[in-house]
Amino acid sequence: MDLHGKCALVTGGGSGMGASVARMLGARGARVAVFDLNADAAEATAKEIAGVAFSADVADESSVKAALEETISQIGIPRVVVSCAGIAPASRILGREGPHELDLFQDVINTNLVGTFNVLRLCASKMAELDPVTAAGGRGVIINTASVAAYEGQIGQAAYASSKGGVVSLTLPAARELARVGIRVMTIAPGLIGTPMLMKMDKDVQNSLASQVPFPSRFGQPEEFASLVSHVIDNEMLNGEVIRLDGAIRLAPK
Repeated sequence: MDLHGKCALVTGGGSGMGASVARMLGARGARVAVFDLNADAAEATAKEIAGVAFSADVADESSVKAALEETISQIGIPRVVVSCAGIAPASRILGREGPHELDLFQDVINTNLVGTFNVLRLCASKMAELDPVTAAGGRGVIINTASVAAYEGQIGQAAYASSKGGVVSLTLPAARELARVGIRVMTIAPGLIGTPMLMKMDKDVQNSLASQVPFPSRFGQPEEFASLVSHVIDNEMLNGEVIRLDGAIRLAPK
């Protein structure tokens, strides 16, 4: 898809993979809306690429609706939507201080799964109004972010793995349903990516984690995630699938 002059939307675009995706889209000529709970971070990314920025809570219907309407009024209806917003707190089901807090579990599910679905449904409803731009009748693509934890969740990742497993399971039924309006749905499941969260860890911990990746034995780079997003946008046969971006890692129990 030729992105020049077209609208794209990235959630979690204030840092990490989301920021790299926003930069990639901007470099390809798209007009980019950056959504992030951190308004300053969203604004910083948007400023780099002459985009627009909005503070939005992906799990809140009114928040996303308002930001999406403002996006449409300023730069148009998105043809590309990339959901990168997410949280990853760790907690054991049975910890030293008692059972896993139910509120924490619900917060993770609401942000990572409900938030992803919320953005997908609201953006798809607007994207369906656009004219097709491909010979097959394609109107656009929605790319969600899961995690390898959806398949090999570690001890302490019950909430996170559950939320990302839901994103994985959402992919095919969403792609099947939205096929009738020419909207593709894809998911990327990253492994260990060198986002700010990982890079804040002690250097010995970083080295230990990186050594677990078979090849290349290092953290993935946010730019590599963005590169895969770029390919998914261009390859129309990619639909209804989850792609692991992980260097062949399979997470150990802990």
